[in-house]
Amino acid sequence: MSRTWNFYAGPATLPPPALERAKAEIPDWEGTGMSVMETSHRSPEYDEVHHGAMNLMSELLGLDDDHQVLFLQGGASTQFAMLPMNFIPEGGSADYVNTGTWSTKALKEAKIIAKGRVAASSEADGFTSIPKQSEYDLDPQAAYVHITSNNTIKGTQFHSFPDTGSVPLVADMSSDILWRPFDANRFSLIYAGAQKNIGPSGVTIVILKKSWLERANQNLPSMLSYSTYSAKDSLYNTPPTFAIYMVRNVLEWVRDQGGLVAVEKTNRAKGDRLYGVMSAYPNFYRCPVAEDSRSYMNVVFRLPTEDLEATFVAEGKAAGMVGLKGHRSVGGCRASIYNAMPLEGVEYLASFMEEFAQKNG
Repeated sequence: MSRTWNFYAGPATLPPPALERAKAEIPDWEGTGMSVMETSHRSPEYDEVHHGAMNLMSELLGLDDDHQVLFLQGGASTQFAMLPMNFIPEGGSADYVNTGTWSTKALKEAKIIAKGRVAASSEADGFTSIPKQSEYDLDPQAAYVHITSNNTIKGTQFHSFPDTGSVPLVADMSSDILWRPFDANRFSLIYAGAQKNIGPSGVTIVILKKSWLERANQNLPSMLSYSTYSAKDSLYNTPPTFAIYMVRNVLEWVRDQGGLVAVEKTNRAKGDRLYGVMSAYPNFYRCPVAEDSRSYMNVVFRLPTEDLEATFVAEGKAAGMVGLKGHRSVGGCRASIYNAMPLEGVEYLASFMEEFAQKNG
């Protein structure tokens, strides 16, 4: 059976080798006569997967000894509350760079717990750009500065990270972690739901600076404290074992591709191909995002009419492509082209876009 080209924003397409390995190992994993889903999280077999995934993430990102990889249950949205609960001291505040839906939600949660302050925002232009460093109004006493590195709905992305001085930098990287090499050691905390670029839904990766954790609030329920997960290597309670197993498979695939340098090369080629189609047909396809802020993970575009957009999505599905409809809050079209989407799939979409424009333009 041929695979569908999956352009959904998440859960997203996974690398076939990672899926094939799981298919082969589900009936009998590592000669145990069980699947990994049935194996105790305290077993030596699972321990190898758990710490193997942590080590691979650390290796791919080049983390130093002061950074630790954690696996938390559920989606990244829980971090919107956990972050301020752990790191905004009583009477303190944190700075947020507001670039769209997810940073707005993160800020809203912070304001429930403490004081969240907007240090920069692109709301005035409809979140179609990333604020420039010169536009930031940073509080040097802030507990941290929070950014959302990529915005799945509006299709914007940070292509360089802000200088926050001595204030800890925190990022929600749910939709673009591992898309390219970057200095992860600059960050005091990174969090990312796995279901876009790392694995299936059900697990969130947190990368935490251990020396910063020493300043965290220790008067919290165990399951809402980063210290709990850090002290027990994310094994305080039963972790999402199958999701972590799949993360391990995906990280091995990333490594086997040649690591983040090779992955970035492919990702840039994919994004450039789609944006190139829009440039070639400017009267038919329109990207609403400022050129210097365009995402290489979530490519958004509009057609001349909503009826044409609906036809585009329907004909794309008939041609073997799903997930091309834009988010319900903004409409239009969107192609999510995370690491596991091969260049072949993007080329297939690009050719379809060219033919559709020629037929309907």
